[in-house]
Amino acid sequence: MIGQWLAILALTLVSFAIAAFYLRMPKQGFAVFGAILLMGLIGYTWAGSPGQPGSPKQPETQVEQQSGEEMVEARRALFDPGQAKPDYLTLSDGFARRGKFDDAAGLLRKGLRENPQHLEGWLALGMALTGHAEGFVTPAANYAYGKAREIDPTNPGPDFFLGTSLLQSGQIVAARDIWGRLLENSPDDAPWKEEIENRVARLDQMIANAPMLQ
Repeated sequence: MIGQWLAILALTLVSFAIAAFYLRMPKQGFAVFGAILLMGLIGYTWAGSPGQPGSPKQPETQVEQQSGEEMVEARRALFDPGQAKPDYLTLSDGFARRGKFDDAAGLLRKGLRENPQHLEGWLALGMALTGHAEGFVTPAANYAYGKAREIDPTNPGPDFFLGTSLLQSGQIVAARDIWGRLLENSPDDAPWKEEIENRVARLDQMIANAPMLQ
């Protein structure tokens, strides 16, 4: 099984190298594309079992919840690592990494009162609230994702992570709709577009093969 995981990781790194150097992806797209690949790898651990042989079965309608560490790292990969982060976000991430999502959300709320245009803060709040609700997107979390989207409609993070959260809680049709919207609003040369297209196609297949989802 370890060999299979190493092969998956190697394929992920090769994909990034091809996009970055062979296809000449612009440098500003590195972080976003890297985050999508990272979430794709995490998604594989949710939806699949790399140590088990493949066999036909009914599609799963619920996937394993992300750990706090995975949530923080996936979100941070979307942003410039060289840019200083406010103290409240750094402290909040420390709580989130340990699964203390309620404490993380409390710090974020306080910080966002003074920094209402902080996109990453709103995105982190949406993810923390979802984590505290054990993977379900609460109205407060949906509001936080919406605020992040308002601040920068061109950033794929809000819709990407909202779709991921919905899928995580078994809301496959809703996740497909959110990612479909992300596709519609993404420019043709967006580095994340192909990955989202693949995800939408997989969800369409799951929906088609599961009458209870239609």
